[in-house]
Amino acid sequence: MFESLQDRLGSILSGLTGRGALSEADVSAALREVRRALLEADVALEVVRSFTDRVREKAVGAEVLKSIKPGQMVVKIVHDELIEMLGSEGVGIDLHAVAPVVIMMVGLQGSGKTTTTGKIAKRLTDREKKKVLMASLDTRRPAAQEQLRQLGVQTGVDTLPIVAGQSPTDIAARAVQAAKLGGHDVVILDTAGRTHIDEPLMQEMAEIKRKSNPHEILLVADSLTGQDAVNLARNFDERVGITGLVLTRMDGDGRGGAALSMRAVTGKPIKLIGTGEKMTEMEEFHPRRIADRILGMGDIVSLVEKAAENIDAEKARAMAEKMAKGKFDLNDLAEQLKQMKSLGGMGGIMGLMPGMNGMKDKLAAAGMNDKVFDRQLAIISSMTRAERANPDILKHSRKKRIAAGSGTDASDINKLLKMHRQMADMMKMMGGKGKGGMMKQMMGGLASKMGLGGMGGMGGMPDLSKLDPKQIEALQKQAEAAGLKPGSMPGLPGGGMDGLPGLGGGKLPGLGGGFPGLPGLPKKK
Repeated sequence: MFESLQDRLGSILSGLTGRGALSEADVSAALREVRRALLEADVALEVVRSFTDRVREKAVGAEVLKSIKPGQMVVKIVHDELIEMLGSEGVGIDLHAVAPVVIMMVGLQGSGKTTTTGKIAKRLTDREKKKVLMASLDTRRPAAQEQLRQLGVQTGVDTLPIVAGQSPTDIAARAVQAAKLGGHDVVILDTAGRTHIDEPLMQEMAEIKRKSNPHEILLVADSLTGQDAVNLARNFDERVGITGLVLTRMDGDGRGGAALSMRAVTGKPIKLIGTGEKMTEMEEFHPRRIADRILGMGDIVSLVEKAAENIDAEKARAMAEKMAKGKFDLNDLAEQLKQMKSLGGMGGIMGLMPGMNGMKDKLAAAGMNDKVFDRQLAIISSMTRAERANPDILKHSRKKRIAAGSGTDASDINKLLKMHRQMADMMKMMGGKGKGGMMKQMMGGLASKMGLGGMGGMGGMPDLSKLDPKQIEALQKQAEAAGLKPGSMPGLPGGGMDGLPGLGGGKLPGLGGGFPGLPGLPKKK
């Protein structure tokens, strides 16, 4: 998502931040590159033009050219204008109406309306605890109504019984009536699409709107349509009147032009984005977080939310207790690897962490990708229960057997054991006795720097699992106010890890060399 734009803008803006002073020519040259990057990302020409004009107007001002760090000032202006272009605030689905709230899904054929209907229904059922009814109004596409019924069975959401021969407007009226009688909070109408916009389609949509009186009309658009997405959004808005946008297949779109253009052209908010095939793979659209991601500043709030959804709280608590006692066996390592995979793997996590964007490429170049996780999990699965609990008993003959069972070789097993040993040593240090362990001391120091002394959790650090996203965002702002800005943490010049004192050139445990410069860490055995 936004990968090509992220790479291009990152390199353009990092060239500006490295300079002590900027001339008007420097800013103009950078903006020419920004313009080219946006056009290559399939952003509509009119949107690119107004964006670069606004940035130029602010960036060529005397205050920027004379500011202490003009390059960073320009980055801030680009960041602010990106947020403005995407819509300054995230807007969710509005359910503030008399039940049943009618949501009408519109869009072209193949944009993913039916799947998105199922995803939204599941989301409202699980998160908002709403009773939802889904109804398919698509009488043209073969088995469209049956597809929605199957999605209902899969997600445990009610669907309107299929009656052959009914017109879409009659099905809409019956769905609203059935929702009233069944005590449903929300009814979602999955309308028919066409391969292109035509008059009969628009008339049908207008008639359904008149019959069902929807509170929300969501346009479902495929993000891969690029420039044409703007015309699509404009036509539907003029003829039917949409209240919001849902973009599908965002995971397959490295450019993101549709997302950047549609909001700017229609003025309607992007409410949700589809990020995968699974029924749970749908995210709310937060402009500030997306702008942070595009400029490589990370997205800690989304990472914490993702963790809260994917990580089993009971398992996490049990593991935390074990780690506090300094215990960490191969079962725990396997659990950690599975959790990292569920959060999107190495690339997914790195992409959401501030200043870690460059690290992603370095890890890929070093062969550290998600296939490594699969290989390591296969090795651990090939061990006996006793071997997983006590890796020290693994001698040559046992390693030979495990290698044969997991399709790996002895060197892979040795790497895994080395990584486990380094992590286990870290856990002993962090959960050690004395003043509550190194981790608590570190967290306590960080909390006091952020002005959060006296809060619960790790030695003054609040428990992130108990905070809602707004509190986490507030925490992030406090961190920034204390000088811990994303990508510019103390000792992290340029957002990398090379300057972190004692981390020996940014080596992570298991990525070659552990933390050699950290005082007090036990030497390799």
